[in-house]
Amino acid sequence: MKPTDFSKYISDFISRYLPCEKGASGNTIAAYRDTFVLLLKFTQEKLHIKIEKLTLDKITKETILQFLDWIQKERKCSGATRNSRLAAIHSFYKYLQLESLEHMHESQKILSIKFKNAPKETMNYLTIDGIKLLLQQPDITTIRGRRDLTLLSLMYDTGSRVQEIIDLTPSMIRFNKPPTIKVIGKGNKARIIPMLDAQTEHLVHYMKEHMLNDYSANMYPLFFNSRKDKLTRAGLNHILNKYAAIARKQNQSLIPEQISCHSLRHSKAMHLLQAGVNLVYIRDILGHVSIQTTEIYARADSKQKREAIEKVYVNVSPNEKPRWTQDDNLLTWLKKF
Repeated sequence: MKPTDFSKYISDFISRYLPCEKGASGNTIAAYRDTFVLLLKFTQEKLHIKIEKLTLDKITKETILQFLDWIQKERKCSGATRNSRLAAIHSFYKYLQLESLEHMHESQKILSIKFKNAPKETMNYLTIDGIKLLLQQPDITTIRGRRDLTLLSLMYDTGSRVQEIIDLTPSMIRFNKPPTIKVIGKGNKARIIPMLDAQTEHLVHYMKEHMLNDYSANMYPLFFNSRKDKLTRAGLNHILNKYAAIARKQNQSLIPEQISCHSLRHSKAMHLLQAGVNLVYIRDILGHVSIQTTEIYARADSKQKREAIEKVYVNVSPNEKPRWTQDDNLLTWLKKF
């Protein structure tokens, strides 16, 4: 059977354009791939079009709108997920309109589909006392507990994303003066994060215990499971939530009910900001492209300060009505003024 134009262009987009021309990370490629797997599922189940007969002219702006409604209504996806799926589709049609001029008109119609305003989630972060309580929970008399303490400490100390921690290898750690860690962020962009000597103590012992400082172990996963495979996102979240649940029983006010690995990243950013660290340095540590992204922490901190002030606010201003409100005729008052 002859391949369709859709199969040709989507294969080239995923296998060549994203990794080779755009330099997209493995996670981005996987997310885009999942979007088109869902689109194929939708066209099969709802439009009754077989994959081997799906051509580009059968996917119109209306088709994409129906698909986006489907993932929200039937698959119960959030507005944020809907927007991420649309971002993947937009990326494909930006590529397509340059590769195939005959499809430029429909591509531009699909590119005109707007993103929905998704409600912004509350930023969950822990106080310094909350972080201390959380890190007291791993049992350091066990090898698993020592690994978990090193993992959570490093995640907080560096403010790294989950995938950045997962992808760490011993070769990315430098114990020189000053000690640093190299992480690979979004878009395969590398950044160097300085660490204090006190922050590296657990890491030094952990690497020695697992012989990860040997040259032969340079490319092994820094953190791994019982099968020696690198940890997964689900695995990291399980570790964090296990200790968060224990810590919450000790002091519920310090540990939010909803917590994720990203909460540790938020916590580090907030603590740096509250300590007076310049936003530019925080941006570089977190690996943000723009300072505007980092400013969300400043806005969140300002909101928290305002709420604290409102709780203790006492009105000391005299309760005096403006003189003009005592006159029924504003115009008369203005003439007398």
